[in-house]
Amino acid sequence: MISLQQARHLHLAAQGLLSAPPKTPTRKHLLAAIDRMALLQIDTIHVVARSPYLVLHARLGDYPAQWLDEALARGHIFETWAHEACFAPMPDWPLHRACNASVRSHWGLKHAKQTLQRDADQVAQLLQHIAATGPVRSADFARPDAASSPWWGWKDEKRWLEALFANGDLMVARRDKFQRVYDLTARVLPAALHDAPLPLPAQVRAYMLEHSVRALGVAKASWLHDYFRLKPRFSRTELDAAVASGTLLSVAVEGWDEPGYVHADHAALLRRAQRGTLQATHTALLSPFDPVVWDRARALDFFGFDYRLECYTPEAKRRYGYFVLPILCRGELIGRLDSKAHRQEGVLEVKSLYAEPGSPWNDAQVEDVARCVARFAHWQGLTRVTLAQTQPKRLAAALRRALQTQEEP
Repeated sequence: MISLQQARHLHLAAQGLLSAPPKTPTRKHLLAAIDRMALLQIDTIHVVARSPYLVLHARLGDYPAQWLDEALARGHIFETWAHEACFAPMPDWPLHRACNASVRSHWGLKHAKQTLQRDADQVAQLLQHIAATGPVRSADFARPDAASSPWWGWKDEKRWLEALFANGDLMVARRDKFQRVYDLTARVLPAALHDAPLPLPAQVRAYMLEHSVRALGVAKASWLHDYFRLKPRFSRTELDAAVASGTLLSVAVEGWDEPGYVHADHAALLRRAQRGTLQATHTALLSPFDPVVWDRARALDFFGFDYRLECYTPEAKRRYGYFVLPILCRGELIGRLDSKAHRQEGVLEVKSLYAEPGSPWNDAQVEDVARCVARFAHWQGLTRVTLAQTQPKRLAAALRRALQTQEEP
């Protein structure tokens, strides 16, 4: 039996968010972080840094953001449809390719199949063009005067490139100012994987089950299908088989009416959790697409944190803001922060900061959050932080004082 707090600490340890990041992060730390999560979700919103860079900053601290771009260009990671559009470790390519070909049912894959069938001749011509002339970007093709209607109004070439990518004919060779650069899979995929056999559907599901549990640290059965967006949900038969083989461990969690599952790789972490020696010391701002919060039901069940990304909600109906970052402080989600980076002025504007209701911050939490926000700004090359308002209002004065201390030489 472990307590809910011990389960949270095990979860954060598995995600790389329990303790402070290395003082001097390296490229190996970046690859290890992606391997630990299994997936790094991609999103293009950049009112602050784009999401994948934010997710890594929470785990690595002040690292050079270009390291992620270099990891892609060097073939250490690849892009795939998974939870959504994601980076994943390159050794996992055969499993994701097999999953997208025969297991996963995702809207991006469905659109791709429709496009390939409807525009087969044009798609074939585009593929021949790439084979003959080399990598391309969507921007290399002129947009017609009238915007296309499907897929967010993408021009035809963009839809065809995305369809070929989803189908496995193309891979993303690198990104140019965050734009995808597409090339033939045979030219991007490392030679060691060219002849790698694709696993069978049952093997894919077993892999996804194991890696979902490993990434989450400890999880209920009902949480597991969402991590890799699989249907149907994992059955009790599949879970029992994984426990019987020793791949997964079953553990009782206080307050749960069903077992928790832990990967055998985390057996030592589980023992530490049971002894109460897993201590949360890290404070970080999380991306809305961080694995810790991307499943709303799990975040509410696990942390009591009701979180919804509101950028797609009409402004008048937003409760907290456009791109709100959950605040992780020493094992708890204690608030949320709506901010915008003004890069030319060198300012991180905190439009609003909300403490969780019923959880007043103590002095140590105020200092931790101020230090975290200052580091977050500095990493983006911003030299000043402004704070407009807080909820509760009395938190503002203490937080401004703590932020000022961080700015002083």
